[in-house]
Amino acid sequence: MHENHTRCAWARNELAICYHDEEWGVPVHDDRLLFEFLILEGAQAGLSWDTILKKRDNYRRAFDHFDARKVARYNEKKVAALLADPGIVRNRLKVASAVQNANAFLAVQKEFGTFDAYIWQFVGGKPRINHWKTIQELPARTAESDAMSKDLLKRGFKFVGSTICYAFMQAVGMVNDHTADCFRRTSP
Repeated sequence: MHENHTRCAWARNELAICYHDEEWGVPVHDDRLLFEFLILEGAQAGLSWDTILKKRDNYRRAFDHFDARKVARYNEKKVAALLADPGIVRNRLKVASAVQNANAFLAVQKEFGTFDAYIWQFVGGKPRINHWKTIQELPARTAESDAMSKDLLKRGFKFVGSTICYAFMQAVGMVNDHTADCFRRTSP
């Protein structure tokens, strides 16, 4: 963790600060990690990201370290076990969507070679560097997240509304939304 640095205002506790300093806005091109963020962002819907960060290690354990091939094969018995696991968000629709999303994820990999090749096309293959002065300026969605959401839904993904897609884009560095005063801000 970076001491005595000015950072984005939302990073207020130890977990959030670590996530902010090490991961948020860093470009991700690893399909397993992209799948992890896709599932975690969907799980976060209606909750705080802090809640998900606290449960992240439990999610990794419960969802076979986000191996999409394994998650795609989950049956009713495995789903029931997940719904009984207090270490994750026990929401039937969210758990079922993880299995459905794993299958859709594998179909995208088959079509495009990698999920990375597919998902990064929504920003032309390189991060969008935004120029926000304050956290209040950050949008909840953009034309790119609208397009991503529409295409993911068409491909059978669930819990991928435009706001979730924009949060995913921020998490995996497709957009860099670190504010102007943040030490993690990069210049174009």
